[in-house]
Formats: sequence, structure tokens, C-alpha cells
Amino acid sequence: MTDPFVTPAEPSAAEAIAAIGEELEVFDDWMDRYQYIIELGRKLPPFPEDWANDAHRVPGCQSKVWMEAARDGDVLRLAGASDAAIVSGLVALLLRVYSGRSPAEIVATDPVFLKDLGLLEALSTNRGNGIAAMARAIREAAQSQLG
Repeated sequence: MTDPFVTPAEPSAAEAIAAIGEELEVFDDWMDRYQYIIELGRKLPPFPEDWANDAHRVPGCQSKVWMEAARDGDVLRLAGASDAAIVSGLVALLLRVYSGRSPAEIVATDPVFLKDLGLLEALSTNRGNGIAAMARAIREAAQSQLG
């Protein structure tokens, strides 16, 4: 089985956010940005079929979104998937920022970057609420590791 967990290229959440911002700035309009985000989703590692269940489902998302978090030494590795193309891309963005980071770094990284990058304004209200629910689920998983 291929590793379903995302290993980001950037060494920190802040550097991942900065890189995503630079990548999105390349595009002049939101249609091109959406296409780019959809492509990111297509590059997600395959999510195991047997994880696409209610136990892994993120509540508060209109589309189906599944996530898994696993502790790996000092870091939390994350896997995710969605049944919707654009949402898969948003999952990919979140995992690039949060996966492979320490629980403390995850909790300290406020998802306000989604607003700063203009993503929340560009999305429908339901998708905006969904991505906020995904970020919350990731940060709650990290918080539970800090105990």
C-alpha cells in the first residue's frame, strides 16, 4: 500500500502558507486558481478505501471529507480525501500546511491563513464552513496529542 499520509515539502507550516500564497498569486483570476487547487487534490496520496467511513468523516462538510491522523515520533501525519474535486484540493492545501508538523506547531497555526489567502471569500459559504471544519478537526487531533 502506498503511504496515504502527506509529507509536505516545506519545513514549517508558515513556509507552506507563504509558498501557497505565492503559487496562488501567479493566477489572474479565481477560475485559474480553482483549477490549480483541483490539481493539488488530484495529487493527494491515495486514501485507503476502508478509511472512507463514518469514523473518519469530518462533520460540518457538505461534501464527504475523510481524514486520518497518526502520531509519528514528534509529528502528526495526516491523510485526507473528499468526493468533490475542489474540496480534495482544499484538503491538499490544509494537509500541506499541517501534516508532518508537531502537535504544538499545528495548534499554534491559526487557520486565519485561509482568509488571508482570499480562499474563504472565493468559496461558497458551505465550502468555507467545510474547510473551517476540516482545519478545526486537524487542530483538535493535534490538541489531543498535547495532553
